[in-house]
Amino acid sequence: MPLQTDSSENERIEHLARKRAGAKMGWYVHALVYLCVNAGLALISWQSGRPWFLFPLAGWGLGLAIHGLAVWLATGGGGVRDRLVQVERDKLAHRHRS
Repeated sequence: MPLQTDSSENERIEHLARKRAGAKMGWYVHALVYLCVNAGLALISWQSGRPWFLFPLAGWGLGLAIHGLAVWLATGGGGVRDRLVQVERDKLAHRHRS
């Protein structure tokens, strides 16, 4: 039985890791498209002599920021929390061994 539990837990962890990585990759793609499209719009706007590109830049930027918050907060701050938890585990394990 314990082997099935370990296997089941490993599968759950693998699924969660892939889901989190997919969410982060989605945000990276969103950010890259944002940069490319808005750079193009800025170039076109610059040639026309009017700074109209600021409107899509701001609107889409807000959407990108909200998307980023949803992704990074849902995944525990991009690993910061996981690293802090691991540091605390290491400290406790070291204290327990001493």
